[in-house]
Amino acid sequence: MDASNKSELKCPSSRELRSQKLFGPISIFQTSDVKWSRHLNSDLIIKDKANTHYQAGTEAVDQLEFEKAVSCFTKAIALQSKQAQLYAARAKAYLQLCDFKSAALDYRHVCYLEPQKKEHLHHLAFVYYLQGQCYCDWGMFFEALESFAKAVELKPDVRPYHMRSLACLTALGCYSDALRMVTNWLENETSSADLFTLRARLHHQLNQFVPCYYDLKAALRFNPGCPGARALLENMEQKATSSYQQAVTKALEGELSDALGIITTAVELNPENTQYYLFRGTLYRKLKDFTGAIEDLMLAVEFCNVRAEHSKMEKPEEFKSLEQDAHVQLVLTYNDFAVQCFTQGFYSKATKLLTNAIQEHRDESRLFINRGDCFFRQKEWLFALADYQQAEELDSQNQAIWLRLAIIHNTLGLHSYENLNFQDAADKFSVAIKYNPGVAQFYGNRVKALSKMHRMEEATQDAVCALILDPANDELVPLLLRLFPGCSLSDVISSSMAQTVKTQLKERIQTWRLVGFSPSRLSEKLEDIDLRHDTDRLSETDSESALNQEDVEVGFKPVGYIQIPSRSKEQVNKVVKKLMHQRQSLSYTGPRIAPLCIRHNLEPSARTSNRPYFWRKFGGLGLNCL
Repeated sequence: MDASNKSELKCPSSRELRSQKLFGPISIFQTSDVKWSRHLNSDLIIKDKANTHYQAGTEAVDQLEFEKAVSCFTKAIALQSKQAQLYAARAKAYLQLCDFKSAALDYRHVCYLEPQKKEHLHHLAFVYYLQGQCYCDWGMFFEALESFAKAVELKPDVRPYHMRSLACLTALGCYSDALRMVTNWLENETSSADLFTLRARLHHQLNQFVPCYYDLKAALRFNPGCPGARALLENMEQKATSSYQQAVTKALEGELSDALGIITTAVELNPENTQYYLFRGTLYRKLKDFTGAIEDLMLAVEFCNVRAEHSKMEKPEEFKSLEQDAHVQLVLTYNDFAVQCFTQGFYSKATKLLTNAIQEHRDESRLFINRGDCFFRQKEWLFALADYQQAEELDSQNQAIWLRLAIIHNTLGLHSYENLNFQDAADKFSVAIKYNPGVAQFYGNRVKALSKMHRMEEATQDAVCALILDPANDELVPLLLRLFPGCSLSDVISSSMAQTVKTQLKERIQTWRLVGFSPSRLSEKLEDIDLRHDTDRLSETDSESALNQEDVEVGFKPVGYIQIPSRSKEQVNKVVKKLMHQRQSLSYTGPRIAPLCIRHNLEPSARTSNRPYFWRKFGGLGLNCL
């Protein structure tokens, strides 16, 4: 190849020059060597140009020309789109312009380009934090909460981000969400007085005063001098005292339901005050919410013991007085609850409640009386007898106990009679007569038992006593005529033996009434409960002469009120009808038997309807004495 040909290879021909002018530097018209050289040249040019824009942007930042800086960095990014440094520089310029959204986008792109560098996440979180702070300053708390939430998501270990989120939640009124956040801190991090105080304030905003109180107590245990916790606690205690005084006023005015609502507020504001639980328990009892009363009164007793231990007996009299009042009210509540159960037929439940009351106060006879009545209704005769005897030991002169002992011994005597144990039956009837000598049925029952044992003289005296006490009882007339053959009824009644028996009976009843005292009457708040028991008949052939306990009623009235009332209206009607159909002949001229003027029906005095309630006064378990 000659020199001319070599020169042709090195220098482009006129045709090639014309094609380049027409199509430009297209790769299909170029060789690989030309393409590689030009590629290197273009990269250097682009890189140099991008660096020039970057330097210009940096100089603009130094001169505080941030808009110019953003423009320069944008041109550099257009030339070098994969350079994280350029995005970071532009993000900082955006921050100076308070364009947080653009700055966040640039930092997110930086994190994408360089995920291994953790400081970029910190920068992005800080951008969101600044954005949220600006939203807060503008009052846009919802948008601020979103920004702070993004910052917390990126850097969950930075407490200021959490605190700013909490501030936004409280500003938006989302106290429950804020409370959950603080509770999570307390469970997963080290507790402190500030955190407990913060949660207490959130509870206070939600009117959750009980957890608020205990959070304040916890804060003061960490730091006894914490001013925020101390101030809020004192404010709550002052409000509780004011509520207690208002509740007392309402109760004295008779508005018990309103008083209950007010004292409940006081309990929530100061849930460790024994007096408040005692007062509310008493109100619950008056309103017949016995379950709530028992809970409050037991808490009052417990708080008395705890406070006495913590105070090292500095004020023993105060705690002793409160504890005694709480025990008294607890006994009253158990008794009243038992009365309610008794009226509804839940005798077993009433027995358990009275047992609890007796465990709290074993010196009250009327509790044993009431439990004995419950046993009586359950036909647990021996348990009933044991309770009545215990009541008699505590109050030996109470006729209320005597009347019940008479009934239970008569009942046991009837069972002995049915079992053909006539001597034991006669002994039990004798005890019944001893405790209540003014009941004709007791004498009539003993007549039958004595007759079975052929003790006719004693049976005759009892028959005369029964006829004197109950002249309308015609069942005893045949027996008397049989015991006095050949004598008329007038002869029997006018006999010296009958007159002696009548005198002895009158003296016995009079002595019985003088020795005992009238039973106390319960306050008007309690209902009367008739305790009746239908005993089985003595025999099928002698059914009309059997003792029907419906004729001798024991009025079960809570805490020992007892009465043997006269016959009911229905029973009186039956007696009248019987006398009308079985009346004696008009031609009868014999003597009539007049009953003794003996009042064995204990009539209670008139009830007082508006008797005020005396707080914390025992007074015999709520009895109003005659």
